[in-house]
Amino acid sequence: MNIQINSVNFSIAGKLNFLIQKKIQKLVSITNNLISAEIYLKVDKPRSYKNKIVEIKFHSDLGVFFAKKNTNSFEESISLVSQALRKQIIKNKKK
Repeated sequence: MNIQINSVNFSIAGKLNFLIQKKIQKLVSITNNLISAEIYLKVDKPRSYKNKIVEIKFHSDLGVFFAKKNTNSFEESISLVSQALRKQIIKNKKK
């Protein structure tokens, strides 16, 4: 599976990259139909509240799955996005 991580106007640390890889692997273990993943990490207005945005788009044989969340930290956003995608994948898998 092809995983593309894009961070807008900053570089990600190893810890954050490891967390993303771990969450993606958990989602891949649900279904083998995932082809590629595009992850975008953004900071919206540096001094504002809930300014860390994470978007993940999965391309699969079943269609496209997308989730976007913004919180105070990238770790929390990644966790929420992976939960939302997990629900989408399981729901679509049952069809």
